[in-house]
Amino acid sequence: MLAIVAPGQGAQTPAMLQSWLELPGAAQQLTELSQACGVDLLTHGTLSDADTIRDTAVAQPLIVAAGLLSWQALNSPTADVIAGHSVGEITAAVIAGVLSAQDALSFVQLRGSGMASAAKLVATGMSAVLGGEAAAVVEKAELHGLTPANMNGAGQIVVAGTFQQLDAFAADAPEGSRVRPLPVAGAFHTVHMAPAVAALHHFSASMTTHDPSSPLLSNADGSTVDTGDEILRRLVAQVSNPVRWDLCMDMMVSMGVTGLLELSPGGALVGLAKRAMPGVATVAVKSPEDLDAAFALIAEHGGKDSQ
Repeated sequence: MLAIVAPGQGAQTPAMLQSWLELPGAAQQLTELSQACGVDLLTHGTLSDADTIRDTAVAQPLIVAAGLLSWQALNSPTADVIAGHSVGEITAAVIAGVLSAQDALSFVQLRGSGMASAAKLVATGMSAVLGGEAAAVVEKAELHGLTPANMNGAGQIVVAGTFQQLDAFAADAPEGSRVRPLPVAGAFHTVHMAPAVAALHHFSASMTTHDPSSPLLSNADGSTVDTGDEILRRLVAQVSNPVRWDLCMDMMVSMGVTGLLELSPGGALVGLAKRAMPGVATVAVKSPEDLDAAFALIAEHGGKDSQ
C-alpha cells in the first residue's frame, strides 16, 4: 500500500531545481507555474541563495513547484493515500486532483505573501523541541504562552510564539528535551497568522475544486477528507492552526501503508517516518537521481495505477 507525501517549508535548498530542469518538459512546466504565481521560480530554484529562498513568499511556491515537478517526472503516479505537511498539503491537493496546478500556485502565492506580511506585525518565531515526553512539552509550551504549532511525531514538536516566550521556554526546557531555534520568519500555524486567513478565504471563493481521487489526509486531525470544498476550507484554516503530522502518520499506519514516497525536496518526512512508522519502506526524492528508487518503490508497494 503506497503513500505519497509532500514536504513543507524549510525543506528548500539553493539550486534544488537545477537538476530537474535537465528533464524533458520541466523548464516549460516551471515557466507555466511561475506565471500562475507571479514568482520567478526558475531563478529562485537555480540561482537564489539560502537567505532569498528562506523568504516565505518565495519558499512556499518554490516547494510546491518542486513537488509537482518530481511527481510529473514519476509519470504522475496515483497512491492509496496522499498527504502533505503544511504547505505540502497544497501539493497533495493537486496530486489528489482537488486543485489544478495553476490554482494551487496562485493560492500558495497569496498564502506565502500573506503569512510573510503577518510575520512582520509582531516579532515571532519557532523552535523545534527534540525529545522529552510529548504531553510535558505541550504543557510547558502552553505555560509560556506558546502554541505547539507542528506536532510532528517521532519525538519532535515545533513550538511557536514571540521571541520572549521562546527564550523563556528554552530556559525552562522540559526534562530530556533539546530546544533548537528554527530559521523561519514567524510563528506559523498560530493565531499570529490570522491576518493571512481573510484574504485566502476570499480568494478561495473563486476557486474550483474536485473531490479527491484518492484518500487525502488532513493536517488538522489526520482524517481523510472526502470533498474538495472541505479540503479547500481546511487549507485556508490550516494557516493559523497547528499541523498534526503525528496523526497523519498514525492514520497511514492504521490504513496499512507499506511504502512511503516523499516528493521533492524530500528528506524531512522520510526521516520522521523511519522513526514513527517502523517497517515501512521509504524513498525521498531529492533529485532525478532518486527516480529509479522511487519507481521501484511504486512497483513494489503499488499505487492504484499499478494494481
